[in-house]
Amino acid sequence: MAAELAPAAIPAQIDMQEPVSKLTFLHALIAGGVAGFVVDIALFPIDTVKTRLQSELGFWRAGGFRGIYKGLAPAAAGSAPTAALFFCTYECGKQLLSSVSNTKDSPFVHMAAASSAEVLACLIRVPVEIAKQRSQTLLGHKQHQTALQILLRAYRTEGLRRGLYRGFGSTIMREIPFSFIQFPLWEYFKLQWTPVTGYESTPFSVALCGAVAGGIAAGLTTPLDVVKTRIMLADRESLARRRTIPAVLHGIYMERGISGLFAGIVPRVLWITLGGAFFFGFYDLTTRLLDATNTVD
Repeated sequence: MAAELAPAAIPAQIDMQEPVSKLTFLHALIAGGVAGFVVDIALFPIDTVKTRLQSELGFWRAGGFRGIYKGLAPAAAGSAPTAALFFCTYECGKQLLSSVSNTKDSPFVHMAAASSAEVLACLIRVPVEIAKQRSQTLLGHKQHQTALQILLRAYRTEGLRRGLYRGFGSTIMREIPFSFIQFPLWEYFKLQWTPVTGYESTPFSVALCGAVAGGIAAGLTTPLDVVKTRIMLADRESLARRRTIPAVLHGIYMERGISGLFAGIVPRVLWITLGGAFFFGFYDLTTRLLDATNTVD
């Protein structure tokens, strides 16, 4: 969900022939970790509502408004490393691809860097999502299981691929189209900010650009998010677990129609719009502070 997410401080403005520096990597690591942690903690209740609306159990059977912070622990533990890995890969990939292709501010470079970053970030995100979403829908609390117990049970009963990484493919299928939409839009909005408004880029303007880009991408990719949620929450013998992504989409449509495919769209768009503002705003602010500190030193 990481939206995109060019402020004066980030690597987009570094000469394209300059190799990726340790400073670039470190700043992306720290700023991405801070941004991801703030967003996931601040907006967790909205994510819980979205997950329960998309659950096969239905909103009220999945928990309704009870235990709105269930699953916070795995989300908090996984948010910083996931966002840090994403931004390190994105910023470094963007710089390298720009240098190789001899282009600047190309949407294709942004798409390629973002999709590569999403694939790597999902190595952490998917197990975290499984623990979080099963906790959010109270599936992991029928036996009062902790997040670690949920993951251990998934690994012991279903193995690494079908247990801890169940839904990896559907998550990638959601994240890559999301990134294809969000990141080029975010970069374009940032690029046009000064010519259109006459004002210099600030953390607030970067946050606003991220919010708009994220909201658009969130709405368009909601059906893929519903599929991902269904697969991750499915029981071991459930058909949703064994079906392909198109089959799950078709099943949801036959069961609930268009409204089923877009279940949870309001909290998802709200969550990612607000998340985009927090995420990119804090990312830009943290990067500027780190650059200022480095300049002083």
